[in-house]
Amino acid sequence: MLRGKNILIGVTGSIAAYKSAFLVREFIKGGANVRVVITNSAKDFITPLTLSTLSKHPVLSDFTEGSQGVWNNHVELGLWADAFIIAPASANTIAKMANGVCDNLLLATYLSAKCPVYIAPAMDLDMYKHLSTKSNLEKIKSFGNIIIPPGNGELASGLIGEGRMAEPGEIYAFVVESFSGKDSLKGKKILVTAGPTYEAIDPVRFIGNHSSGKMGIAIANELAQRGALVSLVCGPVFETIDTKGVSVTHVVSADEMYKACTKLFGKMDAAIMAAAVADYKPAKVSDKKIKKGEVDFNSIALIGTKDILKELGRLKSKNQLLVGFALETDNEINNAKKKLKEKNLDLVVMNSLKEKGAGFSHNSNKISIITKNNKVFNFELKSKSEVAKDIIKELTKLFK
Repeated sequence: MLRGKNILIGVTGSIAAYKSAFLVREFIKGGANVRVVITNSAKDFITPLTLSTLSKHPVLSDFTEGSQGVWNNHVELGLWADAFIIAPASANTIAKMANGVCDNLLLATYLSAKCPVYIAPAMDLDMYKHLSTKSNLEKIKSFGNIIIPPGNGELASGLIGEGRMAEPGEIYAFVVESFSGKDSLKGKKILVTAGPTYEAIDPVRFIGNHSSGKMGIAIANELAQRGALVSLVCGPVFETIDTKGVSVTHVVSADEMYKACTKLFGKMDAAIMAAAVADYKPAKVSDKKIKKGEVDFNSIALIGTKDILKELGRLKSKNQLLVGFALETDNEINNAKKKLKEKNLDLVVMNSLKEKGAGFSHNSNKISIITKNNKVFNFELKSKSEVAKDIIKELTKLFK
């Protein structure tokens, strides 16, 4: 599964650093090309000589090497890797990753990495349970990083509990399982929508909503990671979209999104409609800025926008899949089921504005997925990148 893959292992200052030698061996035996970058504090626990012998590559720890000042190119290293595994990841390094601190080669490489980043925490029980550590782990998860849960057992302090770094074999199996889904949607053409729409009142003012586009963009990125060819139709957002395999069409209004989606949908194998499209727009749009007193803003006439999801449900062929979203504030499951049926969906993703940490602008979300035969799957609060994985897992089942 990992033969020929480029695996970068990062080692930080933790007593668990001795396990990194066994971790390198696991990936070498699996046929991967392995390189190692370590922090200077990690050298107190394991020697670079050990890791370079096992990996068959020099171990990197500083920005420059030797009297000639040869630069260790962290950008090149980050681009080389198909996966970056930081194991052990100390509380100190996790805190720096969460806050963009870049004071060593490992952190600089992390900030340059375009590949999946796996983090295997290793620390004592009290450190792992501390609210600041929990907050930092949630933060780096929200960036799309993957946490490999620590084990439960005897720790260096003598305490017993969570904080032990996962065993090398467990980490290897975790990464292999992640890679097994990488080509699960290879060649599939999938339409995704993201963000809000803005409905103009005049050249300055508009009707809109608080959608950030984070959920739809996370879905597009995850689909691309699995080999899909993604067409992302995106309303006005502030997020950067530069993932390989994602073609972006920028739109502003509901009408523009309708035109883009209906044009693209016929070529697609599936569509995931995560955008928060405005239901109404002004009946009249002024071509110049409306001055105070010229219009009674308490009585702007509104008309309905075109229902994109319903139209795609009408156009959908028997070989296409359609996933919709239902953002609800009351009677959530029943309203979502109603939407599933009325709009000819294969799945509907329901989330509620009542849930703390879910909905617009957050980096996390809490969803339920409802299938065409009315099965309901409830999920806990997760980062939007993890929620994207759950949604795509259900979509992949339908393709199979």
